[in-house]
Amino acid sequence: MRNEFDPLDHRIRFVKLKLERDVLPIPDAVLPDGFHFVFYQPGDRDAWIVIEQSAGEFSSYEEGIQAWNTYFEPWASMLEERMLFIEDSNGHKVATGSVWFDVHGIDTSPDAWMHWVAVSKNAQGNGLSKPLIAKLLSRMDELGFTHVKLPTQTTTWLACRIYLDFGFRPTKENWQNSILGWRIIKTLTNHPALSTLTPCDREELLASDNT
Repeated sequence: MRNEFDPLDHRIRFVKLKLERDVLPIPDAVLPDGFHFVFYQPGDRDAWIVIEQSAGEFSSYEEGIQAWNTYFEPWASMLEERMLFIEDSNGHKVATGSVWFDVHGIDTSPDAWMHWVAVSKNAQGNGLSKPLIAKLLSRMDELGFTHVKLPTQTTTWLACRIYLDFGFRPTKENWQNSILGWRIIKTLTNHPALSTLTPCDREELLASDNT
């Protein structure tokens, strides 16, 4: 069934998910030849929007602006040490992720948040996701964080599989409150970390307007 769906697929029922893990140990994951990491520099906002829009997070540039203004603009002075990009050999930014926090103030813990991780559509399939996650964990360690949380959703099921591969696990609260979401991920990935769950049926899996 999982081959039927795109890495980000809005046909899947949307359920918010949250994972966590200790920052250490950090799995080895090396960028492929021709790619390198750079930190955010002033003026990189539009590059961030282009990546996220290409990955399917936004349907328009205007949505990207709204997200940027909500999640990053009030804390722009922090971006040069917390927002990472991957550039290709031509200097084009093709992936991004940030060491961030809950901007809505619900999570008041000292944990880092791994936020807005995305690889542009044309760069997907080059093995960039795992090195990006490893680099973000390394940056968290450098900044003194020991634990990390990661918000995501069922519609990005392939990313969920990668996070589970990296040792992320559902938070206790999310496991209790979003068990259907985790059953959806179980159905699409059959990940061993979710072995105790029962796969869902197609009606549970699909968004209501696709049933």
